[in-house]
Amino acid sequence: MRALQYLEIGQPPRVVEIDTPEPGPGQIRLKVTAAGVCHSDEFVMSLPEEAYTFGIPLTLGHEGAGTVDAVGEGVENLDLGTSVAVYGPWGCGRCHACARGAENSCPYAVELGIAPPGLGAPGAMAEYLIVDDVRHLVPLGDLDPVRNVSLTDAGLTPYHAIRTSMPKLVAGSTAVVIGTGGLGHVAIQMLRALTGAQVIALDVNEEKLALAKEVGAHEAILSDEAAAEAVRGLTGGLGATAVFDFVGAPPTVAIAAASVAIEGDVQLVGIGGGTAAVGFGVTPYDASFRAPYWGTRSELIEVFDMARRDQVHVEIETYSLDEAPKAYERLHAGQVRGRAVVLPNG
Repeated sequence: MRALQYLEIGQPPRVVEIDTPEPGPGQIRLKVTAAGVCHSDEFVMSLPEEAYTFGIPLTLGHEGAGTVDAVGEGVENLDLGTSVAVYGPWGCGRCHACARGAENSCPYAVELGIAPPGLGAPGAMAEYLIVDDVRHLVPLGDLDPVRNVSLTDAGLTPYHAIRTSMPKLVAGSTAVVIGTGGLGHVAIQMLRALTGAQVIALDVNEEKLALAKEVGAHEAILSDEAAAEAVRGLTGGLGATAVFDFVGAPPTVAIAAASVAIEGDVQLVGIGGGTAAVGFGVTPYDASFRAPYWGTRSELIEVFDMARRDQVHVEIETYSLDEAPKAYERLHAGQVRGRAVVLPNG
């Protein structure tokens, strides 16, 4: 089969021919319908050799959807041809976190060598994908896998972050979304559907701000040195009830910390390397700072339910497997509108 693999530290990924995998006991093989392109992949491929821990070669793609193509011994009640999405943050399946569906919080996955597809295990940027357990599959039913595959991360991650701040996002509150790309433009829709908050979007150019307004932001302002002051101006000087930073770079983290209100939340979702200084006299009283990671299996089901009710959608650009390296180039250049999706089987 053909797959997009990261083969050499510091070099772009390439499409290569590799053996088609066979499912072992308890495993499922998917014929991949769609795979999402994510900034996390870029982060992984930007790491220097001494910090890289994901294995070489690495088949990319941690957002995956496909049809059940073959099953290993012991897999029951799963029909061939069923359209499914892959829940990505795999855990041990036995601990308290995994028992409640929060495999994103499994404390044993790393020591057991369990890695998500595309982030250590072979990913979905291939014609076929092996999934380790049926519990990591979510039936899509009548949902279009191409249009909805990115919800497995670009929907699940913001939903997980928003849910923890929802008790504060009542009528009259304000939510700030920093970065309106793959995750941010989905977060705006979720905030509008689930909360009573005024939504203020921040990004670096007018094209991205236009997308933010298109998907529901009440206000859209440039993410620059004046952004925090602008947020406070729009909130009567109080600041934002919750700030969701989907970039996570030092300048955006600084904006987030300067924009949050007393008793507010800062959710540092992006992995751009920024950190925030916190403490008495440094941050507003009773402000909370979190670094959320992906989400739970039940939350993914809820995200797909939102999609079925037309409460959220993902703006996508589609690419063939041969065009996948170009998709990463466009992502790096900030040229992707919403999310790029690769179609490994056409």
